[in-house]
Amino acid sequence: MSRQCFRRAVVGRFRVGRCLDRFASHFTNRLDAKGRVSIPAPFRAVLAKDGFEGLYVYPSLDAEALDCGGHALRREIEALLESQPAFSEERHLFSTALNGASEILKVDPEGRVILTERLKAFAGLSTEVTFVGQGHSFQIWEPNRFRAYLDEARHRVRDLRRQLGAKASGGHTRTPPPGARE
Repeated sequence: MSRQCFRRAVVGRFRVGRCLDRFASHFTNRLDAKGRVSIPAPFRAVLAKDGFEGLYVYPSLDAEALDCGGHALRREIEALLESQPAFSEERHLFSTALNGASEILKVDPEGRVILTERLKAFAGLSTEVTFVGQGHSFQIWEPNRFRAYLDEARHRVRDLRRQLGAKASGGHTRTPPPGARE
């Protein structure tokens, strides 16, 4: 979905009524011979709206991928650090992993970034990369690793949904419709 605006409405607890300003979907692009890759246009639009000059990138703490974003991601990191006691070991560990291992990449006028060798090595990137929206941020994955991770995520979410459904119904699970994948 591009920069469509929704009519003002209340959906559950969430108010919808502004242009989409989150990273969503996934896209696969090729790395060129110079190591440049085009950031998908919908992601560039979110970065432009965020106002961050460049792209903030660090090796993910949870996956063989790169976590990327702008001001929204930086604010989340700062909030995490501020939630830890000043001068504590935990605060220093988070700061080292999230600030000390980060890079700010320049985005050229065509919307491309050059991924450093260190970042490419960490994420196993060579010829193609997959950009994966995460709401306030996005990740860059090696495409085959992302497909495997997505398959595992879908499997685990189905299991979690069944568990949550069983808790909500007092232990009774609903039977999926015929032909549904479980």
